[in-house]
Amino acid sequence: MSSGGIFIWELLGTAVLILLGNGVVANHVLKKTNGHNAGTLFITFGWAFGVFAGASVAAPSGAHLNPAVTLGLAIAGKTSWSQVPVYMAGQLVGAILGAVLCWATYKLQFDDHPEPQNTLGIFSTAPQISNKVWNLVTEIIGTLVLVGWILLSPTTKLASDGTPNFGNSALGYAGVAFVVLVIGISLGGPTGYAINPARDLGPRIAYAFVLPIRGKGNPNWGYSWVPVLGPLIGGMLAALLYLAVSNLS
Repeated sequence: MSSGGIFIWELLGTAVLILLGNGVVANHVLKKTNGHNAGTLFITFGWAFGVFAGASVAAPSGAHLNPAVTLGLAIAGKTSWSQVPVYMAGQLVGAILGAVLCWATYKLQFDDHPEPQNTLGIFSTAPQISNKVWNLVTEIIGTLVLVGWILLSPTTKLASDGTPNFGNSALGYAGVAFVVLVIGISLGGPTGYAINPARDLGPRIAYAFVLPIRGKGNPNWGYSWVPVLGPLIGGMLAALLYLAVSNLS
């Protein structure tokens, strides 16, 4: 696929992912919504099915939707290094667009929300206990599980055009969604399981510079590197694990 095609499909798929993922959090957090205070499971299921929807849209590009996935696939030899910047650019722009669409959907609720200074969590993650070293470890482990499953699934194959069709072929992209769901339920408590640099950084950029939210809070740039670096390290470790065990067969 051409670089332009990769960029567009990754942009569209990631925009859908972030629109639905940020959207379920907005539905839970903001007042005067039908989903207000629906709970953690509500959010984790919303994000998981957001992954399924976004990945289905971006199927022509291989549906990475995540720089950590792209990095892991490149290290594992399943994606060309020359295409890595294109994938990541599409993912970041798509994440910003998805955050803007989420805000537009809930514009009236944002205007009416009594605590606008506490709206960053709708778009980006934050730790429950702030310790950047251990927060980083949490993000590394969560992403290691995600990218490791993608690479180590026994039915992972390359399509005829070289794009990766990852995950269990019987379940398709639903398999990836199930893994994201269990990561959220099992490992998401400490940091909110970014497990995707674009998923956190794109909406954070939108929150800081684009979204006209009345009285919005600080974008917390001091923490922003953790949900970027942690997933990238996790993706790299998953790829190294894949290469190590592949040599055993």
